[in-house]
Amino acid sequence: MKWRWRIIKELEINEEIRDREVRLIDADGEQLGIVPTKKAMEIAAEKRLDLVKIAPQAKPPVCRIMDFGKYKYELSKKEKEAKKKQKIVSVKEVRLSPNIEEHDLGVKASNAVKFLSSGDKVKVTLRFRGREAGYVDLGYAVMDKFTQLISEAGIVEKKPILEGKSMIMILTPKNA
Repeated sequence: MKWRWRIIKELEINEEIRDREVRLIDADGEQLGIVPTKKAMEIAAEKRLDLVKIAPQAKPPVCRIMDFGKYKYELSKKEKEAKKKQKIVSVKEVRLSPNIEEHDLGVKASNAVKFLSSGDKVKVTLRFRGREAGYVDLGYAVMDKFTQLISEAGIVEKKPILEGKSMIMILTPKNA
């Protein structure tokens, strides 16, 4: 959002334009050719519109006659529309342990299926405490069992990886 407003602020309008000559485009999009800046301002004033420099890097710079207030309003409206269409994907977390019981694993899996069906990603964390860290293969077995339980609702985006004392896996919804 900030970069769009920065672009609007960087546009030079009316008296801010300091170039001698500009390539002028009419309000209808018709090119009027290369014109002295004073004359371009006079033409814009006659039509009760603003002279806006839209391409300052061009030689000579390109200016357009337009209603700048209306232009800003339409730009902000487009930005709001784009924001509405965005889908924010949040990441939900499910925590497991290497010696988790079968029923508890089923409950955690059903919660993960709920999250996946609502369109969220699921981060599955399996924490090793104390001497459990020596049984990493047990952790991989629990993660495999978990992926089998949620196989209809989601797929594995990031396979189980051991990071320090925890094993992390990321799941995404199947339909996404």
